[in-house]
Amino acid sequence: MRASTFAVVFGLAAVVAGAVPAAAAPSPPLQQELDRLVRVEGVPGAQAVLSERGRSREVTSGAGDLRTGQPFPHRARIRIGSNTKTFVATVVLQLVAERRVELDRPVEQYLPGAVRGDRRITVRHLLQHTSGLADYLEKLDPVETRWRYRTADELARLAMTLPPHFDPGAKWEYSNTNYVLAGLLVERVTGRPLATELNRRVILPLGLHSTYYPMPGDTGIHGPHPRGYHEVGGERVDYTRQDPSWGGAAGAMVSTGQDLNRFFTALLSGELLPPAQLAEMKRTVPADIFPGAGYGLGLIRVPVSCGVEFWGHGGSIPGFRTRGGATTDGRAVNVAVNQVTDTESGSAAVLRAVDAAVCAA
Repeated sequence: MRASTFAVVFGLAAVVAGAVPAAAAPSPPLQQELDRLVRVEGVPGAQAVLSERGRSREVTSGAGDLRTGQPFPHRARIRIGSNTKTFVATVVLQLVAERRVELDRPVEQYLPGAVRGDRRITVRHLLQHTSGLADYLEKLDPVETRWRYRTADELARLAMTLPPHFDPGAKWEYSNTNYVLAGLLVERVTGRPLATELNRRVILPLGLHSTYYPMPGDTGIHGPHPRGYHEVGGERVDYTRQDPSWGGAAGAMVSTGQDLNRFFTALLSGELLPPAQLAEMKRTVPADIFPGAGYGLGLIRVPVSCGVEFWGHGGSIPGFRTRGGATTDGRAVNVAVNQVTDTESGSAAVLRAVDAAVCAA
C-alpha cells in the first residue's frame, strides 16, 4: 500500500489502446501516458477520471478484464488502498475540531498499552508517519493471508512485536501501523465502528454512493468493476477477490475515481474540516514517496510540472494502484491501473499520467 485547464482533456473519448487507426491524429498527452502504462509497463488496463465543476470524464487504455478484453467499466469501483488513510485522517481531525482528540497528546491517553506505553508517540506522529513504529507488513504477507480476516487489534499487536525504527518525531517513514492505530483511536473515542464513522462523517454527507469500507468477510467488489491482477509465483493471477482486512484503516476501502475526486475536492475546499484542522493537515514534512513530495496528516503535497498546488494520496493493494488528488481551485484527477507494477518505472509512469491530466493545456 506503499498516489492548466482541463479543457482539452474533457474533450477526450475513452479509447482502448490500439483501437485508434495509424492515420489518426496524435493522441493527447494523457492518452499517450495511459497507453504507455499498458504497452510498456505491462499493466492490463488503466483509467483516468478527471473532474471539474461537477463534471467528470473518463479516459481508458487496455483491458479491465483480460477474459473479455473490455476496458474499465464506466464509474468503475476499485480497491483504493492507502487513499483510505486520508479518509481516516479526516475523521480524526474532525474529532480534533470537536475537542475530543488533541493532536499532540500521547496515543497512550486514548489507547492505553497500544504502543508499549511510549508516551512520546502522539496522535500527530501517527497521522504524519513520524512515530517510528515498524510496519506490521514486515511480518505479514498479503498473499499468504488473502482469505483470512484480520482484526485491527491483531494487526496492532503484530506490529508491537517488532522493534521501533527510530525515536518519535526523528524523521518520516511510511508505516501502515500508524493508521491501524488511528482507526482504533476513532473507535475508542466515538464508541462506534470505524466504518460507521466514515459513513456518517464523510461518505454520506458527500454523497459518495460508490464508496465503502468492507465489512468482515466481504471479499468481493460491489458494483461495476475491472478485474484486479497480481503476480504470484511468476504468474498473473486474478486477484479481484480477497479479504482486505489486512489493510484495515490503512488501506481496505473501495471507491471510484469520481468519488475520490469529489472527496479530495471537498476536503481541500473546506467542506469536511474547519480551516485550522485543514491547515494542520497541509503542514508537511519531506517524504521519500517520490521526488519533491511532502507528507502532511494523511495528505500528500504532489509536485506537478506546471507548478499548480496539487494535493492527494494514492494507494497500492494487490490488484490495483491509484494515484491522484485535487488542485486548490477544484480540479481533480484519479489514475488507476488493475495490476501493481513493482518497478520504479511503473510507479513513475502512473505519476506521469496524473501530471499529464493536471497540467493539460
